[in-house]
Amino acid sequence: MSLRVLIVDDEPIVRRLHETSLTGWGYQVISASGGEQAWEIFQRPDAPSLAILDWTMPGMDGLELCTRVRSLGREPKPYIIFVTAKARTQDIVAGLSAGADDYIVKPFEREELRARVQVGFRMLELQAALAERVREVEEALARVKQLQGLLPICSYCKKVRDDQNYWQQVETYIEGHSDAQFTHGICPECREKFVEPELERLRRIRESGQPGLEP
Repeated sequence: MSLRVLIVDDEPIVRRLHETSLTGWGYQVISASGGEQAWEIFQRPDAPSLAILDWTMPGMDGLELCTRVRSLGREPKPYIIFVTAKARTQDIVAGLSAGADDYIVKPFEREELRARVQVGFRMLELQAALAERVREVEEALARVKQLQGLLPICSYCKKVRDDQNYWQQVETYIEGHSDAQFTHGICPECREKFVEPELERLRRIRESGQPGLEP
C-alpha cells in the first residue's frame, strides 16, 4: 500500500510542520492550501489514501470537504483525520458525523499524530484485505453459479453438453467448472445389478474349465 498523506491547511507554517514530521516518519506528503484545491486532488484516480484536514479554512472548510469526499463513494474510502482547535463535544460529533475517521484537538504532541496516522494505515490495510476476501468469495460464488440452470445430459451415456456444444463426462464438466474433484467407487445398487452378476458369470466360466481364463 502506498503511504501517501494529503495535508490540507490554509496556514503555511502548519503545513510545513506536518510535512516535516510525516516525511521524517517515512510518508510521502502532498499539501493543499484550502478545501477547493484538496477537493480537486481527491477526485484524481491516484488521490492519497489518508488525509489530515484542518476545519477552519476560507472558502470550502474541512467539514464541507469531508462531506464531499464521502459523497464520492470511492472504494477504498480515504481515511480522514481532522486536526483542529474545535474542541467542543458538538464539534467532534459534527466532524465524525460528516465522515471523519479520527479527530485530534490542537494543541497536540507530534507522537500522537504519528500514532493516529499509523492506526489509519492499519485500518486501510484491513479494509484492503477484507475487500480481497470478498472478491475471492464472489469469484467462488460465480463458479458455483456456472453449475446452475438447465444442463443437457445424454439419456444413454450420461455425458453432458457444455456451452461450446462439446459432450463430456459429468465429472470432467464439474471439475472444470468448480473446485470439486472425483474419486470413483461403486454404489450398492450397481454392485448388485452389474458387478455381482459379472463376477458370478466369470466364476461359472472358470468352473466349467474353459481355456483362456486362467490367471
